[in-house]
Amino acid sequence: MFLIMKKLLLDLKIKKELKRFQNFKKNYVFCKKEVEKVGEKYFCDGECVRENNESEFVGETEKFVNVGYKLHGALPKILSNLFPYTFYFKGHILHSAESFFQGIKFKNKKAQKLVFLLSGLDANNIKAGQDYDWTADNTIYFWGKPYKRNSKEYENLVDELYISLLQNPLFVDALKAVKNRHILHLLGEQDPLKTVFTRQEFERELNCLKDYCLIYK
Repeated sequence: MFLIMKKLLLDLKIKKELKRFQNFKKNYVFCKKEVEKVGEKYFCDGECVRENNESEFVGETEKFVNVGYKLHGALPKILSNLFPYTFYFKGHILHSAESFFQGIKFKNKKAQKLVFLLSGLDANNIKAGQDYDWTADNTIYFWGKPYKRNSKEYENLVDELYISLLQNPLFVDALKAVKNRHILHLLGEQDPLKTVFTRQEFERELNCLKDYCLIYK
């Protein structure tokens, strides 16, 4: 009974904060930072982000934090979807945001539930072990319910995921530590037909969350 009441209270808290965040997001202006190649080097907003095609991306500068689990620096790692944050989301305990993004590629509810329990790296690797191809009809599933990949309904679900993650104070502190810098995700896939969360979607969501936290958290 106690656990049921605790979940109900947490659901109400998340629902309230989700409404405030989405109102904030309506007026949020996001500007995607473009990458330019000059010779062998890659630049973003005047700063070199990659020396050449063989080198890895820069993780942090005075202007930005480039999110990537394997990039140098603390913030690029702990802001990654792969980082092991434990949080409650719509009746489930997730161990990373990546667990959600990989789990929704599974149509089978039992299999999806198991993916939700995995760490970020394990969830990312398990995606090959299933027979449903979400790209065939651009549809993902959450707990048996279908969502069109590019729908507003799916965007709302993702918003709720990150607002649920905001209930973990470690994630809030990580976002606030970015301060006035811009969050990038240069390793991210840009084609929405190939990924359930593009580079631009990720950058827009995290920059919006960061600015939201700086005001409300």
